[in-house]
Amino acid sequence: MSSHKAIVSGISGRYAVALFELALENKALEAIESDLVGLKAQLQESADLQSLVTSPLYSRDDQVAGVTAVAEAAKMSGLTVKFLGVLAANRRLDTLLPTINAFEMLAAHHRGEISAEVVSAQALSDGQLKALKKQLKAAVGRDVTIDASVDETLLGGLRVKVGSRMVDSSLKTKLDNLAIAMKGVQ
Repeated sequence: MSSHKAIVSGISGRYAVALFELALENKALEAIESDLVGLKAQLQESADLQSLVTSPLYSRDDQVAGVTAVAEAAKMSGLTVKFLGVLAANRRLDTLLPTINAFEMLAAHHRGEISAEVVSAQALSDGQLKALKKQLKAAVGRDVTIDASVDETLLGGLRVKVGSRMVDSSLKTKLDNLAIAMKGVQ
């Protein structure tokens, strides 16, 4: 399992590897991954949950009780509930989001996929996402999971990051580069 450790790093990586190996051992990878996707969405939507996870003002017991209640209300698997309890008991809830991201990377690697972060000026349609996924698969030679987000300041175009490679075809970057080039002409 040491190959998993090369994919992620840091505290969040160690927790993600531990959870990933437990999920594989218990044949619960899909359930855990589903739990974590739901939890990630909850973290992005709920300011109260974000506060519970990141604020040092909450006691260890409050954090354990809070994340356990959230996990049980969402009907998460027992392994996920225990994992969240361990994070809270160890005062590492602040690493929850990076841990979820690291776990997603491990799961994608396990399935033979690679993830791509795509930022666009407007939300991409299902057809556009499908076409982009097809082009990325042709470029990298593996199945691609797209994590799409919107940044209206891009004005148009895309910013795509696959692994350590990044392609920025946004209109904002092109205008910024043009402004820099024009300053050099004066």
